[in-house]
Amino acid sequence: MSDALQIVCPSCGAINRIPAGKDPLKAKCGKCGGKLFTGKPVALTDANFARMVTKNSIPVVVDFWADWCGPCKMMAPEFAKAAARMEPRVRFAKLDTEANPMTANQFRIQSIPNLMIFKDGKPIAQQAGAMQASQLMQWIKASI
Repeated sequence: MSDALQIVCPSCGAINRIPAGKDPLKAKCGKCGGKLFTGKPVALTDANFARMVTKNSIPVVVDFWADWCGPCKMMAPEFAKAAARMEPRVRFAKLDTEANPMTANQFRIQSIPNLMIFKDGKPIAQQAGAMQASQLMQWIKASI
C-alpha cells in the first residue's frame, strides 16, 4: 500500500488518514483511540452506511442479512473468517435488513444473504447466497 489510506473508524465513524508506510493493522483512530482494523465485520445501519462505503479508500464488502435467515446465520462465521484474513486490504461490514430497511430498499435487496462490494461508494459486484470463506475471498479478489 504505497498511498495514504482514508479509513472510517468502525467504532466512532471518524475519518482517519493512515500515512503510506505505516502498518494499517497498528493504526488507531485519532478521535476515539480504537483500532481501525479489528479483523471483524463492522455493523452498519441506515445512519452510517453511506459514510462507510463512500469514505473508505479500500473496497467495502457488505453482507445484507436478517436474524431469521438460516443461511445468513450459517454464513456469518465464514464472513468473519474472511474478514480476519483480508483486512486491511478490504473492509467487511454487515447490515441487518430488518433493522435497516431504508438501505436494503435502496439497493433492492430481495434475497438474503446478499453480498455487495463497494468501491468509491459504488457497487461493483453483487452475489446472492451463502458462501464458504474460501469462496468468498476468491469472489472478492476476482471482483476488485
